[in-house]
Parts: sequence; C-alpha cells; structure tokens
Amino acid sequence: MTETTRTTETTGTAEATGAATPSRPPGDARRGRSRLPFTLVLVLLGGLALVAATVGISAGSISVPAGQVWGILLHRVHASLATPTWTPVRETIVMDVRLPRVLLCAVIGAGLSVCGMALQALVRNPLADPMLLGVSSGASVGAVAVVVFNVSLFGIFSLPVAAFFGALAALVAVYFLARSGGRMTTVRLVLAGVATAEVLSAVASFLVVTSNDPHKTQSALRWMLGGLAGTTWAVVWIPAAVVVAGTVVLLGLTRPLNLLLAGEEAAASLGLDVHRFRAALFVLVAMMIGAIVAVSGSIGFVGLIMPHVARLLLGADHRRALPVVALLGAAFLIVADLAARTLIRPEEIPVGILTALVGGPFFLWLMRRAR
Repeated sequence: MTETTRTTETTGTAEATGAATPSRPPGDARRGRSRLPFTLVLVLLGGLALVAATVGISAGSISVPAGQVWGILLHRVHASLATPTWTPVRETIVMDVRLPRVLLCAVIGAGLSVCGMALQALVRNPLADPMLLGVSSGASVGAVAVVVFNVSLFGIFSLPVAAFFGALAALVAVYFLARSGGRMTTVRLVLAGVATAEVLSAVASFLVVTSNDPHKTQSALRWMLGGLAGTTWAVVWIPAAVVVAGTVVLLGLTRPLNLLLAGEEAAASLGLDVHRFRAALFVLVAMMIGAIVAVSGSIGFVGLIMPHVARLLLGADHRRALPVVALLGAAFLIVADLAARTLIRPEEIPVGILTALVGGPFFLWLMRRAR
C-alpha cells in the first residue's frame, strides 16, 4: 500500500467519525485539533457569562449590589433561600427591567453565534455572517413599515410579527434565487443574499426618508441600528424557544457539519446529500435569525467574530465548538449591551453600533489573513 493510499484512508476514517480534517477547513489549517480541555473551557465561559450577567443586572442609573441581585433571584426561586434586605423598587428593577433584558442579550448573542458557525460551515467561507442572507434586511422592512404606517393589527406584537414575516419573505427570495437546476451553490447563495439585502435595505431607507413624522423616523432608525431598550418578559420567550430548539437541532447535526469542512466531494462520497442538507440548514438558520432580528433589530458581526474565537480555543469540531460559541456569544452581547447603556448615560447607544465598531476591524483583519 502506498503512502498516498494510506493518507487517503486515514482522512476518510476521520471524516466518517465526524471529526473535521485539519488540512482542509477554511480560515485555519490547524483548527481541527482541540487547543484546550473542553470541560475547562465550558466551565470558564459559563463563569464568564454568569459574571457578565450579574454585572449587567447590577449596573445602571440605580446601582444594585451584586449580593442583592443574587439575593433577589434566590428569594424569587424560594422565599427561604434569602432574607429580603432590599426595597421593593430595587426588586422591581432587577426582576422586571434588567433581568429580561440581560436574558434576551444572552439568547440573541448565543443564537447569532451558533448561526454564524453553522453558516461558515455550510458555505465554507470564514467571512460568512448571519446578516449575509439578507434576512435582517427583510425584517427591517417589516418593522419599519409597522412604525411608519402605524400598523397595530397584533397590538404590542405588531412590530416583531411584521419583522418576522419580512425575514421569512427575504428567506424565500434568497432560497429561490440561489437555486439553479435543482441545486444551490455557494456562489449563488452569497450573491443572492447580498443582492436581496441591498434591495431590502434600500426599501427600508425609502420608507424612513419619506415619512413625515420625525418621531416615527427616529424610532425606525433606532430599530434598524439594533437595540434592546424596553425589553419585557413578553418578548423574551419566543426568541428563547426558537434559539434553544435550533441549537439542539444543530448539535444533533454536528457530524455532517464536520464533513462539509472537508469539501463537498468528500462529504458526498461518505453518503451526505450535500445540496439537500444545505437547503434544510439554510432554512433552519434563517428561521432562527428571523426570530432574533424580530425583537432586537439588526445586530451584525456577532456571528462573524465568535465562531473564530471558539475555533481558536477548541478547534473546528462542531461537537465541542457549538456549545462554546453559544456561551461566548451570550457573554459578548451582555457586555456590549452594558456598554451601550452606560457609556453616555443617560442616553443609550444602539448596541448594533458597538458590535459594528468591534466587528468591522475584525472583518478586515480576516480578509487580509484569508488573502
């Protein structure tokens, strides 16, 4: 048996067991190997997310000590776990104002990061981002239309419902534009997503500039920039359920995601229907992004940055990287949102601006590195 044959068989064995081959994945030729112990990374990132959440709940115009934050939370779980030493006002601030916002930050950050990692495997492009598909632009058109035309068909849920259906419309458009001859190639997918995003962004901008109400115009612009101001418990549950369910499905599909890193031909030779799998995952990821953008607006670059950090820590194996990237994204967006509401207090910066300020330079660095 020749050395070439032995190498080919070894590679095929690694792919068949679900491990990404270290010689082929995009962006980093060595990332197939685990860098750090998986359990240690999970524990450290879980602790980081808890610390970030605690600080996020504590900080604000009325500061609440971290000990009181945990006391209030434990007291709500069971009255015997903590003795009330705080005022009712502080309990209301923690439970009804800051806790739902921090939890929504964690959900959105985790969801965008998981979607980003899945997309980068699906299109085999380390520069892929959930905003690539034009779904956020479709959601923006729906939300801006509700604000500008004062639609209230679904009451307080009118904006998220319109944003969600706008995202679905963008998904359908991109899906059919990308398909040719019953197949969907990476190049057509990217081009269809970019073209759709540009057209829909222009439509949203047109609705804003033609509005005669300055208040509506300002509200629409702030939503398009991405932000979580005014979050209540009512808007947390739907995106949380969608993100958790979507992440569980992706965790069950880590082997085919790993196979895609080795290339379409190698994955197909091992029995994966690449085009059907890619189409199904494309729908799943876009549905998750639509649910997220419907409540948060357009928050970019989270799904671009966090997958690269996760791969630096643990390598490209999605069985390990997906849980890690979810924790990374949750902690990152909690910190970004904390900075957004405290840097120029009492004013609030749309969190999408801060993530763009961080992600833009990172994107340019990735482009130079890939070149």
